[in-house]
Amino acid sequence: ACRARSKGEFHSKISIIVEKADESVFWLEVIEETRIDNSTVLKSLIEEGTQILKIVASIRKGLE
Repeated sequence: ACRARSKGEFHSKISIIVEKADESVFWLEVIEETRIDNSTVLKSLIEEGTQILKIVASIRKGLE
């Protein structure tokens, strides 16, 4: 996103990051709920993904 050539392009790239982070957290939660893997590493990844999602979403919100 830092290589964006305009504010619009920056906003677009940040939106893609939000979408991908949200999708990643979703699939990690699916794995957890199906009990395929219920390790502490998985829980840590979900927490970290959620934190990244919150940070990037707040950046996007600040651009609007």
